Amino acid sequence: MFSRIALLACVLAVPVCSAADKVTTLDVRLLSTMLADEGFGEWGFAALVVADGHRILFDTGAHPDTVLRNAHELHIDLSNVPDVILSHHHLDHTAGLVTLRREYAKSNPSALARAHVGAGIFQSRTDGTPGEANTMIATKREYESAGGTFIEYTETRELFPGVWLTGPVPRKYPEKNWSPGRKLRLADGKTTEDNLPEDQSLVIVTGKGLVVISGCGHSGIVNTMDYARAKIAPAPVYAALGGFHLYQASDDTLAWTASKLKEFGLQNLLGAHCTGIEAVYRLRLLTGLDRKTAAVGAVGGGFNLATGLDPGSIAR
Repeated sequence: MFSRIALLACVLAVPVCSAADKVTTLDVRLLSTMLADEGFGEWGFAALVVADGHRILFDTGAHPDTVLRNAHELHIDLSNVPDVILSHHHLDHTAGLVTLRREYAKSNPSALARAHVGAGIFQSRTDGTPGEANTMIATKREYESAGGTFIEYTETRELFPGVWLTGPVPRKYPEKNWSPGRKLRLADGKTTEDNLPEDQSLVIVTGKGLVVISGCGHSGIVNTMDYARAKIAPAPVYAALGGFHLYQASDDTLAWTASKLKEFGLQNLLGAHCTGIEAVYRLRLLTGLDRKTAAVGAVGGGFNLATGLDPGSIAR
């Protein structure tokens, strides 16, 4: 049982140390990314995360029906998934939310009924054309009309024992891995560069180390891992899974990133979506990982805490 001090530590989101807060079983299955062993590939991301029995959908793909179709192809039932995490507002991570909620609510009113988001996800954006560039503003209305509820986070929070959301990640290092052109509308009518302030990741604390799951990692893979180790648990990073927006990174940036990943003790890398195929191979080489521990992810592939990476046969 937690002591009063340990309980206070969880509330304040300080580093975790109790064995009771470590996840013992974890499986992650990719439901949206570019490569596909089964189902359909797209420029998007989604993954089903099952941690000690808690079922979470992380992001919802780029088209309204991709995750729905891929779940069907893979014989995965999402009707018993109550929680959705949206990493950030971009359409390639959020387009399936309303479709999935409406479809699975037919059989279970609690299906995909809670969406966990970072503060700033509903902020108005402009891309230089008339109208609103942030599709999440309209999505919010549709999702809530379908019975869904958004929970917004400004800081790190434990969702279940050993399962944490980073909330918005501070930008300690100058990782600028987002595309220019879109701007945030400020309250005073001015605009500023949209650096995706709401970007967040999922962090699972295990006995082997941290497992970090990212949609695009617009905060930066290094910033995210550094923040997770400071705020959640001062442990090595056992696995990094998902999109890390390194497909346009220079050789110098990849070399620096690899040096930090080695510093954090990274042992497994499954790079999907915007990580980039060449970037995954370069990071594999620079970190000293191999084909069994660093790969490009495909729909249907994933990661299991007991057995390691399962990237899919096309990416193996």
